[in-house]
Amino acid sequence: MGSDDYAVTTCYLEHLTDEDLAFLLDPYGRGGASGDYRSVVRGRRGGIEGLLTQPEVFEALFVTERSPGPLVQLSPFLAFAVGVERAGQELRTATYIPEWVGVGRRTPLFDVPQLQEFMSSPWRRFFLAELLASYTRVASGSVLVATRRGFRRQRFSELDPVRLAALLDVVPEAERPGILRRLGDLALFLTGVFPDYVARHGFGPVDQGRLLRSSMLAAGPPRKAPAAGMRPDTGGGNIGGAGMNKASLDGGSLDGGGDAVALLAQLGRRWYQAAFRLLPGPVPANVAVISEMPERFHDARRVLGVIAERLLFPHREHWFGIGSG
Repeated sequence: MGSDDYAVTTCYLEHLTDEDLAFLLDPYGRGGASGDYRSVVRGRRGGIEGLLTQPEVFEALFVTERSPGPLVQLSPFLAFAVGVERAGQELRTATYIPEWVGVGRRTPLFDVPQLQEFMSSPWRRFFLAELLASYTRVASGSVLVATRRGFRRQRFSELDPVRLAALLDVVPEAERPGILRRLGDLALFLTGVFPDYVARHGFGPVDQGRLLRSSMLAAGPPRKAPAAGMRPDTGGGNIGGAGMNKASLDGGSLDGGGDAVALLAQLGRRWYQAAFRLLPGPVPANVAVISEMPERFHDARRVLGVIAERLLFPHREHWFGIGSG
């Protein structure tokens, strides 16, 4: 197994349970898998490669004739990892995908080769699976904030971009990269998996202002030159410079629901850019993927849309706890 295969496999093994691995090694339950499953997977030629793409694994997790939903003893991460791999396989032969253009509306997008190239990287596929799994359990709560009148509690939720962005004003400098990374993740997750939800709910003028203010932290040049093989993102506007405002967003005005999706997409690119710029080096490969997100955000969003529509749609509310309305 090559060094890159070993590194990718190690990252997957940090998320997969023993039950997941036993299932992957013996999906029909014939008793063929035994012993230290992690050592077995590490010892395989190619590591985790090939296990997640087994047809019987996909069928057991997603084909309703065999199972009405995800197998309860297996982790959500396994289901999402298998779903991401399946989407990558389907994209290889696709000529177009449905592109979200508004609530309940899709239009054919024929730029599939760019998405095929995006999904050719095992690190990007791992990034998408990890992102999806991270939203099956979200953090929420409150932090104490010092004000002129004493301390007050400021609530936050990892599913509320406005409240999450507000933490940037109160957390220590060392915690800002993590908040910015999570903001980028949330923008990608919501615009990829729940664009109708974002469009229906939108953002009021006050919340728009708060979100735009948070984007000013992304001003300035990237932390380093783009990674080799990165391609320009054709799905959004310029993210350089500090002067982003309503007029510079994809879609122009922010009055409509589709513009709420455009707002999050544009901000997501900036949040990822800022997060990577603030990270101390060296950055491991599984984290370095976020350096590509300012340019590849819309590719990632479209792939998530494919996964959500073709594989996750029947179970989205069950897994993520977000309504479809």
